[in-house]
Amino acid sequence: MLLVVVAFIVAFVLLLYMISPLISPKPLKLNGAHVVVTGGSSGIGKAIAMECYRQGAFITLVARDEAKLLQAKKEVEKFAINDKQVVLCISVDVSSDYHQVEVKLGPVDMLVNCAGTSISGKFEEVDVDRFKKLMEVNYLGSVYPTRAVITTMKERRMGRIMFVSSQAGQIGLFGYTAYSPSKFALRGLAESLQMEENKMKPLETKMISETAGVCQPEQVAKIVVRDAVQGNFNSSVGPDGYMLSALTCGMSPVTSITEGLQQIVTMGLFRTIALFYLGSFDSIVRRCMIQREQSKAADKRE
Repeated sequence: MLLVVVAFIVAFVLLLYMISPLISPKPLKLNGAHVVVTGGSSGIGKAIAMECYRQGAFITLVARDEAKLLQAKKEVEKFAINDKQVVLCISVDVSSDYHQVEVKLGPVDMLVNCAGTSISGKFEEVDVDRFKKLMEVNYLGSVYPTRAVITTMKERRMGRIMFVSSQAGQIGLFGYTAYSPSKFALRGLAESLQMEENKMKPLETKMISETAGVCQPEQVAKIVVRDAVQGNFNSSVGPDGYMLSALTCGMSPVTSITEGLQQIVTMGLFRTIALFYLGSFDSIVRRCMIQREQSKAADKRE
């Protein structure tokens, strides 16, 4: 039994070593880098801008209120470490007009999506328009700047994009039925973008999707209805669905002691399996990228 445990630990360590290049990207040097911070006129955004400026970065602050931007600019400039650094200000609503955002943001080494707002209240008491507004500000307010800079980042094969979420983006909280979903969406966006290393990849997406079984609508319907009737918080279909549900349960409520114990017992095993999945997905993306580049080279020779 001891030998089995030791063998498992060794295999796990070897796995981490093999995939370490995939999960440990090359550090970005901030000295001389161009950092754009949305929501940079106050709060966390302004603090991030200050920290980057301390490390020698050039800063562009983006926010709606021009007066606050100018005040933030003065505060950030106090932390300069050389006379070449500059702080620029762009007054624009990043959640309302993508084309305006696209025009105003040039080449960027690091984008910090920090624009956001929050409201609280019981679900039925929150005005319907507020749900739309929070999705526009907290989600689209990150989508638009990211969309504006990501193409040049991919072309240059360098860059960082940061999404400032919230603990309410990891766990649903009372009174945050409008706010939490808008922050949950950022994680899905970030994880999806992480896999798109170079170009949009319909072939890669298709191949990755094929690693999971295809469920028939009737099968899904039966399971969803059963779980709804039983009052289960989570509903999953198939082994992959169950594993993902367990891995992402976080602070989600459980509907039985058995469910909670299953999540506790299987978490380590599922995480190990998930690392193999991630390695496989990355391998698919890289193979498709190489095939596409070889195809382009062959077309040029012809």
